[in-house]
Amino acid sequence: MEKWARLLYQPALSLYKGKRVTASIEHTEVSRRAATEGMVLLKNKDAALPLNESKGVVLFGKASVEYIKGGGGSGDVFCEYVRSLYDGLSIRKVKVFEPLIDFYKKNLEDQYKKGYVPGMTVEPTVDPDMLKEAKSFSDTAIIVFNRYSAEGWDRSNVECNNEINPWPSTFSLPKLSEEVFPEGDFYLSLREEELIKTVSENFKTVIAVLNSGGVTDCRWIRDNDNISAALFMGQAGMEGGIAAADILIGRENPSGRLADTIAEKLSDYPSTEGFHDSFDYVEYTDDIYVGYRYFETIPEAYKKVVYPFGFGLSYTSFSEETVMAKETKDGFDIDVKVKNTGAFKGKNVVAIYVKAPKGKLGKAERVLVGFKKTKELLPGEETLLSFHVTKYSFASFDDLGKVSDASYVLEAGTYEFYVGANVRTAKKIDFEFVLNKDEVLVKLTHKLTPTELSKRLLCDGSYMKLEKGPHKDINESLLERQDPGSLEAVAPEVRAMGRHLLMKTIKEGKKPLKDVYEGKITVDEFINQLDDDELIHILGGQPNTGVGNVYGFGNLPEYGIPNAQMADGPAGVRILKETGVVTTAFPSATVIANTWNEEIAKEVGFAGGEEIKENNLSIWLTPAVNIHRNPMCGRNFEYYSEDPYLAGKLAGSMVKGIQENQVGASVKHFACNNKETNRKHSDSRVSERAIREIYLKAFEIIVNDANPYTIMSSYNAINGVRTSENKELLTDILRGEWHYEGLVMTDWWCRSEHYKEILAGNDLKMATGYPERVKRAMDMGAIKREDLIISAKRVVETMLKL
Repeated sequence: MEKWARLLYQPALSLYKGKRVTASIEHTEVSRRAATEGMVLLKNKDAALPLNESKGVVLFGKASVEYIKGGGGSGDVFCEYVRSLYDGLSIRKVKVFEPLIDFYKKNLEDQYKKGYVPGMTVEPTVDPDMLKEAKSFSDTAIIVFNRYSAEGWDRSNVECNNEINPWPSTFSLPKLSEEVFPEGDFYLSLREEELIKTVSENFKTVIAVLNSGGVTDCRWIRDNDNISAALFMGQAGMEGGIAAADILIGRENPSGRLADTIAEKLSDYPSTEGFHDSFDYVEYTDDIYVGYRYFETIPEAYKKVVYPFGFGLSYTSFSEETVMAKETKDGFDIDVKVKNTGAFKGKNVVAIYVKAPKGKLGKAERVLVGFKKTKELLPGEETLLSFHVTKYSFASFDDLGKVSDASYVLEAGTYEFYVGANVRTAKKIDFEFVLNKDEVLVKLTHKLTPTELSKRLLCDGSYMKLEKGPHKDINESLLERQDPGSLEAVAPEVRAMGRHLLMKTIKEGKKPLKDVYEGKITVDEFINQLDDDELIHILGGQPNTGVGNVYGFGNLPEYGIPNAQMADGPAGVRILKETGVVTTAFPSATVIANTWNEEIAKEVGFAGGEEIKENNLSIWLTPAVNIHRNPMCGRNFEYYSEDPYLAGKLAGSMVKGIQENQVGASVKHFACNNKETNRKHSDSRVSERAIREIYLKAFEIIVNDANPYTIMSSYNAINGVRTSENKELLTDILRGEWHYEGLVMTDWWCRSEHYKEILAGNDLKMATGYPERVKRAMDMGAIKREDLIISAKRVVETMLKL
């Protein structure tokens, strides 16, 4: 097949001869295995699990049939089927009390007719006669609860309608959430509490299963002795029900570990205070103390934790022995021997944490700096895991000038190393690193400095008050502001080509892009052929073709530039169902994070990349690596973790898998997009240190490890400047410090000004550009041809990779 044949001609060809891979058995098997590895066993009192396959069970909770495979919005995927827990148990031939299943199905059907949606339905009350009949069927019950969230709103009843919204109006998710979960969906509803009480009082063995894409209150599991066992299923893709069933009956041994801290109450997370104070901004007063960095560091905060970061049980047991630890040129090498000391085969996660001296800057009690998952070990089998930990991975960024201004530093003192997945129970090893004097690892300059952040949390639990500077107008522009109501859901202009000879598509006297690929001319020579209008044209989104539904880029046929289509993600290739194409729904990012397995993340990426390529698409808009700062964020299901190292390593592996197919990944949303309410106008006010150590770190890891074809800037502003207009972010840090050479695109229909984006280093405006405004800015002297060339060159270079 010739270069770009799939992009130019949209052939209906399978990727491999005679075999279509999209939604294939092989890909659904990848989805199932990833789901299995990402489920976390939270409780197993008196070895209640695994269940006896031959013994019947009673499923309680409408979620036993109303399975939520993933979140909503651009992260949704259209697949051929989904497997609920009921489906999974039935497929595995486990006897289930069917009358209750029929009751739930009928009840849900009635609720959907009234406007309720899956995951946001009222828990129905079970009739006493039905309960009596269920008790006679089995003494073992499984309670299943679910939660649903989507982009554009957060898990609360707060709704922002400050703009005209052209999208079809159906229902208000915040209002529906308030009706179903009056206290917020972090907590149990009264109906759910009643169901737990009823089941606990009537059944000998009670298992809980949580089908949620984010953190919820789990005190009812920990504190209720009548709950024998609990499985955090997550939103595990199309095969989730089978994966959960396999764990419950012991066909699979759970090996997932929590990628987030589960606290007792929503208010226990420091970011909850002020989360909805304003539609216009969010103050990141928690600073670097996010997730376990807060709960394991701040005095008394550890008491608020139900299940700590890295927690997860197994049906077997493991021993971990550090057999070697030594200093190297840039860090440390550590070898850990893992042995299966139990009676079941299984996998174990080993993590490395560092405890650094508090010093002048303050430091989290422990910081994750390495992790690996073993292969499946038979009883008595052992394996050796080798880690390399860099000093940079636990360095502090000094934005106050207490050690070395605007630098990554290690402060003098003793550095301790801990081995074990669970941050709280990881064991200190004998090896220590003693630094006699402060060490500067990287000297930088101040970027993204906050002017309106009022305070920041310190490691002793107190706050440092900050002086506020001048207010920044995030809408500042030389041009009059566009009407925000005219910017949403706008399709790109269809550019006309005049009549021409069929055999002379390429412009007279011009060289096609293929000549660059074949080495006949350079990229610079090719770019210099384009006039200003043509340069501007390729810096904006292009119309849909084929099965594409989120638009493309390129599309300059008179120069041989294809229209390369993109597809949404991140839990599968999103192709609209009306095309007749279904794809594989993989587990959500939170489940992938709970695997702690870079290999399975890469497998998911490779399979998704195959489906992108087979369907004549070019860029998969995944992975999304924003930090789980607060459980309320509506898109946490498509983000990985509260920890940037874990998120960066797993998402980087996914990028590697995707791009092995010569299609691109788009790492998003760069950066500090940790709240959905009014996301296109909200200013994230955050310290330089927190930006670098927490919110940029996963992106930095991915850029260094995986070299993604593209990065997507976020909707929000950072410290008063919209990210897609932020030269310090996109040029100084991303390209200057990290040496990124790929393309940066906006998120779809952002509210930034096109010419300012080009000047900042944002190369492509999606879903549509605004050439007329860029030309006006050129006429005013605000932007030059040379600026257009810089971004156009990145567009062309990205096209050449495909």
